[in-house]
Amino acid sequence: MALPNDAPRVPLWRQLQAVARLVQGVRDGRSLSQQLEGVEPTLRPGAQALSFAALRWLGRAQALRSLLVRRVPAPMADALLCTSLALAQDGAMYEPFTLVDQTVEAAKRDRAMRAHAGLLNACLRRFLREREALTEAAMADAVARWNHPLWWIERLQRDHPAQWQGILEAAQHAAPMDMRVNPRRTSVAEYLAQLERAGIEACSMGGMAIRLRQPRPVRDLPGFLDGLVSVQSAAAQRAAPLLLDHMIERAPRVLDACAAPGGKTAHLLERVPEAAVTALEIDAHRAARIGENLSRLGLQADVRVTDAAAVETWWTGERYDAILLDAPCSASGIVSRHPDVRWLRRESDIAQLAAQQDRLLAALWPLLKPGGNLLYCTCSVFVEEGRNRIESFLANNSGAVCMPSPGHLLPVPAEAQAGVDDNRHREDGFYYALLHKPVA
Repeated sequence: MALPNDAPRVPLWRQLQAVARLVQGVRDGRSLSQQLEGVEPTLRPGAQALSFAALRWLGRAQALRSLLVRRVPAPMADALLCTSLALAQDGAMYEPFTLVDQTVEAAKRDRAMRAHAGLLNACLRRFLREREALTEAAMADAVARWNHPLWWIERLQRDHPAQWQGILEAAQHAAPMDMRVNPRRTSVAEYLAQLERAGIEACSMGGMAIRLRQPRPVRDLPGFLDGLVSVQSAAAQRAAPLLLDHMIERAPRVLDACAAPGGKTAHLLERVPEAAVTALEIDAHRAARIGENLSRLGLQADVRVTDAAAVETWWTGERYDAILLDAPCSASGIVSRHPDVRWLRRESDIAQLAAQQDRLLAALWPLLKPGGNLLYCTCSVFVEEGRNRIESFLANNSGAVCMPSPGHLLPVPAEAQAGVDDNRHREDGFYYALLHKPVA
């Protein structure tokens, strides 16, 4: 994993200090994205790239650390040691002895870790000497082998017995960068031509989706600030067409129930500009991002900060022609984009999230007009947050009909061929179910 081309040239030891703090923050239950907002701008690009890599290999790093030391060091020293061991799993990043030298330098220059500099030096040099034997011993542990919590691995084995290994392996690779072309401003062919003129390699993914060969800062993308394109994964771009493509109403009333950061809200309006869209989001900070994204694209929606399930607090009484429920979930389908998620989630979270998904389905279904559709989706690969929720809903709502839908989209390259860039075939993990309310 290479650092961003525009990453400021700062000493590696400083970046390692920042990454160790981020890794420890994740261990303490803080999301990586929120932590990165507090990292000084000169460190942020490199710290983000390195922390992504460290978190992808954290399971193996912690197993190796357990083989190298009898007693776990103090939290920050341990985070720095595990960070270095994790980054050592990708030999293309840094020369091994450079990584050791700069890790020791990072410890020496930090008051909280200075006393552990010698221990870190001894551990890392021993790892370099005995790397093959230590790695073989560590790989006997499933968490070290797959770099996910054991409960997560076991759940995938039950849910997807034929694909679980591919799902876990896909999480170890950086996710591709996908764009959604705004048909109100340009076409896929025209925008691909703009990218080619800018020296940016990309390909069409079908529909309005474009995939970049290499991720780029959005400021480098032609016309981004003018609303020509938005960043949105190809899998997430399925939502708006699934919900709207068979609508009869020319100006439908549409509810986007859990809308932040607004990618699907905008896609709905790009697809049917005449739609009257209400976008709900419980978090005020995230709701502000919906407005920002719509403003850049020249779109308008009724954005409200509220709990979608607390219908009595916001609903006016007029039913909707279509409802999009992108329900809160484990995010287990997008861990290649958010590698901290696997370490932040707890097994008990899944039942709690399933209860919240049931609550939202039950609350929003009465708000749908007869003849209308509700699209339920989650960015999860767990059956408990997908098929099980819809089967439970249908069992309790005899009037609902499940229309032909993609179901579980798994993040495994099903169509890759020899000699073909695998980046073209990667997908995020999603679940989609389209529910129809028949006219009585």
